[in-house]
Amino acid sequence: MRRERRDNFIGGDPHDGPMPMDFFVWLIRCGQRLLLVDTGFNAATARKRQRDMLRCPIEALRTLGVEAGDIGDVILTHLHYDHAGNLDKLPNARFHVQDAEVDYATGRCMCFEPMRHAYSVDDVVTLIRNVYEDRVVFHDGDQDIAPGISVLKIGGHTKGLQALRVHTRRGWVVLASDASHYYENMDKRRPFPIVHNVADMLSGYARLAAAADGPDHIIPGHDPRVLRQYPAQAGDPDTVALHMAPDPAA
Repeated sequence: MRRERRDNFIGGDPHDGPMPMDFFVWLIRCGQRLLLVDTGFNAATARKRQRDMLRCPIEALRTLGVEAGDIGDVILTHLHYDHAGNLDKLPNARFHVQDAEVDYATGRCMCFEPMRHAYSVDDVVTLIRNVYEDRVVFHDGDQDIAPGISVLKIGGHTKGLQALRVHTRRGWVVLASDASHYYENMDKRRPFPIVHNVADMLSGYARLAAAADGPDHIIPGHDPRVLRQYPAQAGDPDTVALHMAPDPAA
C-alpha cells in the first residue's frame, strides 16, 4: 500500500516522503501443530480499499507445503480487515481472539464511522458465526496458547489487540502486529494515527521490548524492512523466516 510518512505518525511528519505499508501473515510450526497468525484480506477487499493484492495469503501457504485444511489454530491479533479476512478459507481452524476485541468490534464504538472504518462487517459477522459453531477461543489478557507460544494483550491500536510471543531457535521473538506498525513507531515512541487508546499504545512499546530477547527480535506489523532483513524461504522473496537472524545492514 502506498503511503506517505505523514500518514503513519500522530501529528504527521515534517520530513514527508514515501513510507509504504506491507501486509503480513505468519505461520508457526510447533511440532506437528500448525498455527497461523492473522489471515490477511481477499481480492474483493483489495479492490474496495484500493490495495495492491499480490496473492491470497491462505493459498500462499502452499509455498511452505501447507494446505488451508492443515491449520488447526489461528491467532487473530485483532479484527481489522487486513488481519481477519479469509476466515471462510480455513475449514478446520479454531480462532483465538481477545474478549475486548470482539466487544469493541460489535459494540457501540462501531456507531462512529472513523472507529469502524478499518473493520469489515463481513469479516466480523463471519467470526461471530464461528462463535456459534464452537470454533472461537476467547482470551482475557495474556495467555499461553501452546508450549513456547503466548498471546500478550496490548490494546492501543484497537481495544483488544494482542501481540504474540514465540520461542524460536534464536530465542524469544515477538510478533507485534499493529502494536507497532513500523519499527520507527516503537523506536521513536511515535504512535500510529489509527488508535483506540494512545496511552495503551505508548505503554505497549515497553511491553513488546520486555517480552523479546532484544530489539531485533520484535517484528512490527507492516514494515517493508521485514522482508529485506530476513532470509527468504522456499526460493520466494515474499516469504521470510523470522526464526533466522536478520541482516542488520538491510
